[in-house]
Amino acid sequence: MTTAAAERPTNSPARVLFASLVGTTIEFYDFYIYATAAVLVFPHLFFPGSDPTTATLQSLATFALAFFARPLGSAVFGHYGDRVGRKATLVAALLTMGVSTVVIGLLPTYAQIGMLAPLLLALCRFGQGLGLGGEWGGAVLLATENAPPGKRAWYGMFPQLGAPLGFLLSGLSFLILAETLSEQQFFSWGWRIPFLASALLVAIGLYIRLQIEETPVFRQTLDRNEQVKLPMVEVVRKHPRTLVLGTLIALATFVLFYLTTVFSLTWGVSQLGYARDEFLTIQLFAVLFFALMIPVAALAADRYGRRRTLILVTAGIALFGLLFQPMFGGGSLAGVVIFLTLGLGLMGMTYGPLGTVLSELFPTAVRYTGASLTFNMAGIFGASLAPYIATWLATHYGLQYVGYYLAVAALLTLAALWMTRETKDDDLNQV
Repeated sequence: MTTAAAERPTNSPARVLFASLVGTTIEFYDFYIYATAAVLVFPHLFFPGSDPTTATLQSLATFALAFFARPLGSAVFGHYGDRVGRKATLVAALLTMGVSTVVIGLLPTYAQIGMLAPLLLALCRFGQGLGLGGEWGGAVLLATENAPPGKRAWYGMFPQLGAPLGFLLSGLSFLILAETLSEQQFFSWGWRIPFLASALLVAIGLYIRLQIEETPVFRQTLDRNEQVKLPMVEVVRKHPRTLVLGTLIALATFVLFYLTTVFSLTWGVSQLGYARDEFLTIQLFAVLFFALMIPVAALAADRYGRRRTLILVTAGIALFGLLFQPMFGGGSLAGVVIFLTLGLGLMGMTYGPLGTVLSELFPTAVRYTGASLTFNMAGIFGASLAPYIATWLATHYGLQYVGYYLAVAALLTLAALWMTRETKDDDLNQV
């Protein structure tokens, strides 16, 4: 066994980090083009147009559907990821997400097939959720289970960079379309281009993923025959406290992101009077700070600890919630730019170490399932209805209540962090 282990091919650091980054970038690109279209396109083309507000809320409801599919994706892909391996499962998750996204670009509209159009849209959105539910956890494990000592958070931040990169790609694609096409061309066929372009991105991602080897940590689990029969049942039965705390640790991250992206775009265009391309440009600028802060937070987490880093950042998120009304709703362009830059900068600080933390909480035999499930359960409670709830709160009570909503989520995350152990020096083979 020792000789066989020594002869096994290994992954180079560059290959591991690029494979984990490219997959999540593609997956989040697919996810975000839907989020943007759910605000700008789908209310007009896939739902009855008699009441624009109702159409927008219905569109946001389909946006939320993927978050309810993600835990199911965690269970299905996590099962095979913990029993068969990380590599094969990551390939299957990427295919599921990619096919669902491309099909959205081919769907007929409400004017063409009536109520069947939103139903098909919802089905494809469910498929996106399944794919991302399996993708994220596997990409994080591909990075962290290949990481050298003392650099797990640094390695674990590479798949996290896929979120801002995917957002930049999706935002740029819609911004370019807005600049090059007329309104009629955009709504007639132009909006389909970002969805169809996903086919090329997925092909590139599959090629790269097929070149990697299984992680050494999981190979040792196979050698010791430590796989469990039903990882999902094992997580729920033996690790319920970790499951709850991990979900709460990720809660504020999800609420913050979807308030500063989907909700702010909806409110900025519909209520604050910004043009679609103008507000997308502001968001793309702010997302740069999201990307820049991810490696900063990862370095801090490796040096000072995951728990301490996230506690400080989450306290900042709670305070940031108080800025919703004065900065975002103040009517000043500079205020909106600073608000989004600060919010997405905080997002990078909390998101950078998050994948590493959640993966370190679970033993290898159920790590894929456990980490994915906590992340995606947080998506249900923190993201699925966040744009809907925020729109309702802002409409009925004012923007300050959207800030209070964010602050409450941050306080729940702070409580979970206080109750969680530090994992920086844990040995993944012994967890």
